[in-house]
Amino acid sequence: MGGKATKVKTGRVNKGAGRPRKENVERFPCGKIKPFETEKDNISVAISARRRIHGFGRTVDDETVKSPFAGYTLGRMFLDGLITAEQRQAGDDYAEAIARYHKTTGIPAPSPRAQSLFTVKGHEGEVTETFADRARKASNRMMALQGILLRCPDGPQVRSTVYNVTVMDYEHFRQMPPQQLLWLRRGLTALRGARGG
Repeated sequence: MGGKATKVKTGRVNKGAGRPRKENVERFPCGKIKPFETEKDNISVAISARRRIHGFGRTVDDETVKSPFAGYTLGRMFLDGLITAEQRQAGDDYAEAIARYHKTTGIPAPSPRAQSLFTVKGHEGEVTETFADRARKASNRMMALQGILLRCPDGPQVRSTVYNVTVMDYEHFRQMPPQQLLWLRRGLTALRGARGG
């Protein structure tokens, strides 16, 4: 007495169904294929993902795509030739100063990827004098950098553009209009002059 279950069972027995079994690969006793990817295979996957996600065409060589600058918006703008190496370095220094300020003052970092509204916290326990000094220095440095940006022509727009590209790392700023690119260059050039301070 065959029913529906018998028909389904006989349908599964067909040897031609499914993907063919991989040949000449090492397997565990359970039949699972042992991982055999090499470092070169892993890197090629990462390179193709960077090309696809960040719009690097086939004309861009693999060494450029492997560059650490291809990992963030300001670096990609540098690779695109939109800003100079000195301007990129000034932007990196600015982002580091802002990160140091947030770390030493206990204010959560403004990251578009790790925003948690319920984990706002200050310092744990006693705040030592050296810790307070570091926080004060970081705060003064951050305020000085903000002042440099605000003293530029079109200061608020310059400060906002530099902050959104370097700290918030918004990808869509990579295709910014010419006026906004002018503000970014203006701010990074002003910051470059203040790097020694």
